[in-house]
Amino acid sequence: MSGKRIWNKAILLVAASMMIVSILTACRGGAEAPVTPQAKTMDDVAKGRVGVLLGTVYDTYLQKNYPNAQVLQYKNYPDLILAVQSEKVDSGFINCQAFKELQKENPFLVTLVTDVFTNPVGVGFNQENDALREEFNAFLAGIKSDGVYDDWYQRWIKNGNYAMPVIENPKNNGKLVVGIVSDKGYPFTVLENNKLVGSDIEIIERFGAYLKKEVVFSDMEFGGLIAAVSTNKVEMIVSTIMITDERKKQVDFSDPYFELSACVMGAKKESETARKEAPSFFQGVADSFYNNIIAENRYLLIVDGIKTTGVISVFAILFGTLLGALICFMRMSRQWLAQGVAKIYISVIRGIPVLVLLMLIFYVVFARVDVNPVVAAILAFGVNFAAYVSEMFRASIESIDKGQTEAGIAGGFTKAQTFIYIVMPQAIRRVLPVYKGELITLVKMTSIVGYIAVQDLTKASDIIRSRTFDAFFPLIMTAVLYFCISWLLLWLLDMAEQKTALKRSASKTNG
Repeated sequence: MSGKRIWNKAILLVAASMMIVSILTACRGGAEAPVTPQAKTMDDVAKGRVGVLLGTVYDTYLQKNYPNAQVLQYKNYPDLILAVQSEKVDSGFINCQAFKELQKENPFLVTLVTDVFTNPVGVGFNQENDALREEFNAFLAGIKSDGVYDDWYQRWIKNGNYAMPVIENPKNNGKLVVGIVSDKGYPFTVLENNKLVGSDIEIIERFGAYLKKEVVFSDMEFGGLIAAVSTNKVEMIVSTIMITDERKKQVDFSDPYFELSACVMGAKKESETARKEAPSFFQGVADSFYNNIIAENRYLLIVDGIKTTGVISVFAILFGTLLGALICFMRMSRQWLAQGVAKIYISVIRGIPVLVLLMLIFYVVFARVDVNPVVAAILAFGVNFAAYVSEMFRASIESIDKGQTEAGIAGGFTKAQTFIYIVMPQAIRRVLPVYKGELITLVKMTSIVGYIAVQDLTKASDIIRSRTFDAFFPLIMTAVLYFCISWLLLWLLDMAEQKTALKRSASKTNG
């Protein structure tokens, strides 16, 4: 295929992708607006569907006080807000401080019940790391006594002044790895201009300066914070974490540094005035494109996410293919031990969900090892891919008539030469269609790596949604980009297949 044809195909793919994004984004404008909520008390709220963030105390509160409530859990605030807006739930729990800022950006959201309960907030530490916790408590007592804490509280919480101060830090005493959730929203934590800012960020940056350590933030899902610090993947966690007796069983908390109030949000019906003033189709697409991609250089998040997704996919495919070939060899071996190990491996790995396997490898297998989450993801997806690839290889090899093997050996080939020159080329041609399908499945599965603090394409989309509150454009864009990545990998495989076919035809002609 010439360079010109490849370029033309790429242009058509990008154009078609943008058209899909535009059409789907525009289609959401015709959806029925949420109905004005009628709930005024917690009793009213508990009668409907209530959305909560996974791993928060809101679920526990509802189970204890309203056991008959229908509770739906979401992994991050963008998903929860989307559920409220699209009426997947009737209401959602959120902290009152963050909701004040959220309402400014999203006119569809209203407060149903305010100050449902309050709870102290602290920083979490590994139960074996008392020294670091005591250092933080000493630091906290120091900034409360010298007025720094009061200034911090006034700026972020009272006055809504969201400018990060300059904090001097020599950074000559190593690193401090901190688990954080970047989509908590102002005033706590947001990613602005590709830099973490917020009240929690300032507290930790000041603590890092106090220790003269460079702060390294590990951005993850809220539900993975406690698991990360309890297995020493991070040294401490900070993300407006409410201190509860249940959580104290897993981690040790610092002295409280804040009181968090819980509110219940809902969605109101869009007014007729808002309908009339809605932007045109093209203006709406242009606005969404600017807000989600251009503003604050958010395209850099997408670029980094694509790179991470590509690296994980390619190396997991290579590792999984090689490991799958080894498992296939063991599965077809005449030695009962090799066969048994291969059978157990295939049965166990295929029976474990990929997300569970990913968490096991990162938090259990490498519990005491400082491993890069990207490497852990490659291993997890490669191990899973190998279990399926090995059976594909075995089925394709066994489909080749045994008479060809016998003919090769009779012609003077060894068993290895017969396999390499006669059986394997035919087996590869037969396995390719199924292999390509499994390859696409692997690429799509990589979207779950955000659970172990990897900022892939899906995580980048979540971060953008947490800033723009546009739940539709980032999701559609992400779907299109995954399609493009899958198409590129399939195209590369097709090219390799075509070249192999041409070489085979040439050899037959010369022969």
